[in-house]
Amino acid sequence: MEPLSEKQIRTSFVNCTKGEALRLKLPADFAGLPWEDLDFLGWVDPGAPLRAHLVVPRQDGPLGITLRVPAVGRTSAVKSSLCQICLTGHAASGVTLLAAPLAGARGREGDTVGIYVCSDLACPLYVRGKRQPKLRSGRYEESLSVEERVARMAGNLEAFAARVTAG
Repeated sequence: MEPLSEKQIRTSFVNCTKGEALRLKLPADFAGLPWEDLDFLGWVDPGAPLRAHLVVPRQDGPLGITLRVPAVGRTSAVKSSLCQICLTGHAASGVTLLAAPLAGARGREGDTVGIYVCSDLACPLYVRGKRQPKLRSGRYEESLSVEERVARMAGNLEAFAARVTAG
């Protein structure tokens, strides 16, 4: 992913107001992000921990999506969960159901779409093996190459973004 400026990020959001986009806090480590390892930018808002944000690179410019984080997360030492974007298995507390208001009039009426995603939104780092999930049984092995997993992740993220923007 090409590095983005603060202005590019703030103007990319499609499912929140301009004022909300201006007030969101960028990741604490924004200056030191590993852009070369990112296929999208995702973070939980440090100023509003019940908000998360995704910025997806597209041909016509970045697409920003704001998401709601549940107030209470579920945890289990026995169960595991799967992220719907990168298909990384985590202990149950490592995956969260995030809800995105739809873009446009339907979103203003309260319609949302949900997705189970890595709680830290670090899918590109899990796919590349730069971050390891916390699983009791260890990481699941796949026969796909890193490039194939990245392509699958991009397709899953694009399908979610299409659901949000179809609003």
